Amino acid sequence: MRQLSMATRRELTAAVGQRYREASRAEKARILDEFVVVTGFHRKHAMRLLRGDMGKSPVRRTRRRIYEEAERNALVVLWEASDRICGKRLKALLPLLIESMERNGHMGLAPEIRAKLLAVSASTIDRALGKIRQEGARQRRRPVASALRRSIPVRTSADWKDPAPGFVEADLVAHSGPSARGSFIQTLVLTDIATGWTECAPLLVREQTLLSTVLTELRRQLPFSLQEIDTDNDTVFINETLKAYCEQANIVFTRCRPYRKNDQAFVEQKNGAVVRRM
Repeated sequence: MRQLSMATRRELTAAVGQRYREASRAEKARILDEFVVVTGFHRKHAMRLLRGDMGKSPVRRTRRRIYEEAERNALVVLWEASDRICGKRLKALLPLLIESMERNGHMGLAPEIRAKLLAVSASTIDRALGKIRQEGARQRRRPVASALRRSIPVRTSADWKDPAPGFVEADLVAHSGPSARGSFIQTLVLTDIATGWTECAPLLVREQTLLSTVLTELRRQLPFSLQEIDTDNDTVFINETLKAYCEQANIVFTRCRPYRKNDQAFVEQKNGAVVRRM
């Protein structure tokens, strides 16, 4: 059989396509058989050509929105009432918080909205609150991609299980106001996972040796020995000085994943409830 040119195939497709689309089921099968024989096209490809499907953009399925403006607004109120804790902790707190807010007359939810809020996942909470969180967010620091950083084990929020007292999360709270320019004090916060015990101390400057000195003072105030310290990826923590300090004191040193605040949910909550509130 002589090979048809592309122009001839297009003309034939246009001519047969109209007849194919208007034909009955039995006639479509006969037309398709003849079209495949003449053009040499694969049967499935020939069907798409005759139906006129080629060149059409695929239909995208839009995800049905479950949480509307009313649910998001209620979630913001609950988030503010909880001192802006992260999604994982807010998810666990919602049943008690909603009941308390309604009992004390601070909130009145329709039954369907209450049911949706109680069923919401931690990741959906974080997505719903993403915009309002970004309004006051600072520019992210570039993570330290180094051999030192890779040598420090990563610990996620799911890895704590049920630790004994002495396993703490550490973070710094900057007292800079709306601008990070100039000099300002930062508070070093240690929060124990098992008990919630929190110790705070000021740092006049961001300096790793000073941080080690302040950490020594905080260890004297803790009612238990420090077994492990988990920090974020700030360079004031991720450095040779603090790593050597922990090794000398037999303290396990771990870090969270970059930009994953839920990995440090315990200390993040105390940052707001203890330091920022004061």
